Amino acid sequence: MRYTSFFTLAGITGLVLAAPGPSLPKRASSFVWFGANEAGAEFGSGNIPGVLGTDYIWPSTSAIQTLRSAGMNIFRVPFAMERLVPGTLTSSADPTYLASLKSTVNYITSSGGYAVIDPHNFGRYYGNIITSTSDFAAFWTTLASEFASNDKVIFDTNNEFNSEDQTLVLDLNQAAINAIRAAGATSQYIFVEGNSWSGAWTWTTVNDNMKALKDPQDLIIYEMHQYLDSDGSGTSETCVSSTIGQERVVSATQWLKDNGKKAFLGEFAGGPNSVCKSAVTGMLDYLQANNDVWLGASWWSAGPWWGDYMYSFEPPSGTGYTYYMSLLENYFPGSSGPGVTTTAVTPTSTATTKTTTTTTTTTTTTGATTGAAHYAQCGGFNWTGPTTCVSPYTCQKQSDYYSQCL
Repeated sequence: MRYTSFFTLAGITGLVLAAPGPSLPKRASSFVWFGANEAGAEFGSGNIPGVLGTDYIWPSTSAIQTLRSAGMNIFRVPFAMERLVPGTLTSSADPTYLASLKSTVNYITSSGGYAVIDPHNFGRYYGNIITSTSDFAAFWTTLASEFASNDKVIFDTNNEFNSEDQTLVLDLNQAAINAIRAAGATSQYIFVEGNSWSGAWTWTTVNDNMKALKDPQDLIIYEMHQYLDSDGSGTSETCVSSTIGQERVVSATQWLKDNGKKAFLGEFAGGPNSVCKSAVTGMLDYLQANNDVWLGASWWSAGPWWGDYMYSFEPPSGTGYTYYMSLLENYFPGSSGPGVTTTAVTPTSTATTKTTTTTTTTTTTTGATTGAAHYAQCGGFNWTGPTTCVSPYTCQKQSDYYSQCL
């Protein structure tokens, strides 16, 4: 999603690449991941550092739990680099902002979900294109070292590089990969993003050099984004046609197959109308039919401050949530239709098979002791759930909006 501040939107003109193929039969989901973006901490880019609760907000853990309970297993968490490392990219992390990021991430991963850590900066820092690979590597050393022991974390190099030198985009991605691995984060996937807003529909004409990226752990996933309005910006609820979703991912799919790569659709959405619903269905069916290269997708976007935004996936009343949930749940990992689940698929790469176990983060009762589980929320603004923790954990304030059992 292209925007510069809370609801300031910008577009770019593009070209539809590829024609639709035949319609695809519905079948049980074979995606590894399916989920939603959780926007809020990156809001208010016009006011940095800004004030929590006024300029930006962290995601609602209760809303995340609603989506998690429904079957989503991956959540992309956007944040502002300037708030995490103020001043320069080589600065130390701001302890308060970092603590809130870690609390959100830990809440997701403690339930068995995957958290995608997303510096939502469009390849820029304080509005200027990032040109120093060493500074970018320093930022990633700071960030990756905080999550090196959590294998449910996924590192997203940067959101939607755009209008930049293509070699620079390649080099920044490689610098991030190198820094993440050198920081000791060797078991996690890394989502790499391309130029031109990482669009799937322009991937082959813009980002072909991205195939040169190297990872000693062989856990690179190419993150692409795709919207279905006329310019692909995701700023209109009108989709070009009922088949535009599939059309816009065909060429990228072939690129992945030709180069032996795997991908994740990190952002997609459609307006609340029948044309867009058909286009979204066609796109997801096509990605699922090509699950040898496409591992899943995440909707843009959930988050507590969207209000009546056309794509809002925030439970219980977001426009996208109420219009699309019954459709999207058919693509959740292990789903064979509403209300039916099968054994979940685990991610694999050409070098490594990652096996995961799922744990739950719910209120637990042991004898006479009742309270929230380890890593669960136990307080914060408007919190109505448990405020004590099971032994030996205590409720610790992370921010005005979030306390956690640690």
